Amino acid sequence: MTPVLVRYRALVLLLGLLSLTACSSADVQRYANNQPRLLLSEFFAGELSAHGIVKNRSGELIRYFNASIKASWDEAGNGQLDERFVFDDGEQQRRVWQLVKQADGSYLASANDVATPAPIRLAGNAMFMDYVLSLQYRGKPLDVVVEDKMYLVNPTTLINESRLTKFGFTVGSVSLVITKQR
Repeated sequence: MTPVLVRYRALVLLLGLLSLTACSSADVQRYANNQPRLLLSEFFAGELSAHGIVKNRSGELIRYFNASIKASWDEAGNGQLDERFVFDDGEQQRRVWQLVKQADGSYLASANDVATPAPIRLAGNAMFMDYVLSLQYRGKPLDVVVEDKMYLVNPTTLINESRLTKFGFTVGSVSLVITKQR
């Protein structure tokens, strides 16, 4: 093979890989005009419930859960989401999110099992957030990257899709519905 042909093939492969990664993650701004508008302090206020499923990397359902969420906000505009999960096998988990308002009006989210605070990206009815979550897997901690995408579909219902990856490979997914209690 000539050096020109080798470089041409390498360039085609590189462009193909770049096009795949460019399409892999949606930009939250794409949803800027969608209604109803998601306002964190309005939707995540008071009592909420969540119901969801967990799938493995093959898309097979491996667990399901129900959760209660108590959401509150302080006078500075910082929020707390106290989530209590009960899985189908009886396991219980608790995650407490702190949503800290920044000077520019954006938020950083942190939780007891999240490695570093994650920027929350909001636009229209959508909220995106990427973070590293420490899970227990076979009795040992396992850090996975979570790509959360949430969409407010009506004033009392939010749909959340999460993709879990390790070393760039999908290892599972979580889908859930969060509803405000009246």
